[in-house]
Amino acid sequence: MCTAVSYHTKDHYFGRNLDFECSYGESVTITPRRFLFCLPEGAEFRTKYAMIGMAHVAEGTPLYYDVVNEKGLAMAGLLFAGNAVYQKRQEGKDNIPSWALLPWILGQCETVAEARELLERIAVTDEPFSEALQPSPMHWMLADAAQCLVIEQMADGLHLYDNPIGVLANNPPFPFHRENIRQYLNVTAEPAQDRFSGQELLSPFSRGMGGFGLPGDLSSASRFVRAAFVKLNSRSAEGEKESVSQFFHILGAVEQQRGCCYLGEGKYEITIYSSCCNLEKGIYYYKTYDNHSITAVELHKENLDGEELICYPLA
Repeated sequence: MCTAVSYHTKDHYFGRNLDFECSYGESVTITPRRFLFCLPEGAEFRTKYAMIGMAHVAEGTPLYYDVVNEKGLAMAGLLFAGNAVYQKRQEGKDNIPSWALLPWILGQCETVAEARELLERIAVTDEPFSEALQPSPMHWMLADAAQCLVIEQMADGLHLYDNPIGVLANNPPFPFHRENIRQYLNVTAEPAQDRFSGQELLSPFSRGMGGFGLPGDLSSASRFVRAAFVKLNSRSAEGEKESVSQFFHILGAVEQQRGCCYLGEGKYEITIYSSCCNLEKGIYYYKTYDNHSITAVELHKENLDGEELICYPLA
């Protein structure tokens, strides 16, 4: 399970928790401009824009989990098992396998608005990257400094949802999360008041009781609500250090600790890594489950016109 967040102070920030039971050897990976992606049936495309994000690199190809391009467009894929249904190749469509969707969009788009136009003519296909790497059921959050969009490929077609909340978790589909959060209209960051009697007969016995009813379990529906509450009520200074620190605190409200989500056979879901990228500056920050020191990689300090991927193993 995972949680993604889009957050604004002076600059705009985008990132996510990747929650899973094991690592696939991911690294912070920079894809230069004009990098070639080879697709099934002999199709291919070259990126127009360079990008940076977390990826598992297989056969020289970055399989991105989350990524930001040099124009400030960001995207993350989150598990959507049981709901994601990819398509077969279709005539008259741009047939893009699910594993290539992130670089296909970020490699040629500057904004969410541009990406929406491309998505109107796409078929997200079920073609695997390889025999060993079959398609993962995903939905995606796409954001720039002005807009946020959720992308869900389901049995009844491709759905695009505007997301003013700027948060995404896993199942159920996004319309459920958008409706479910309405149950928490009375949750507040303000001090609790006696609405029970309307006569100030009762007084709070603790700070923070305005948030009573905020869910605390690890389900995706609860993580969505809690992440949205923390993000929408967060207050941060405008500086880079303060903004990045606050962003990781938002993600910390929904991180998973080893032992609390048992999957059987001695396996537990944990937050493998948390990421935060400054969309304007192209600085990708991350920390891992076993290393809470924040590490940064700057996109614009690299050779973005090179021919090879640039990979930084996780600290």
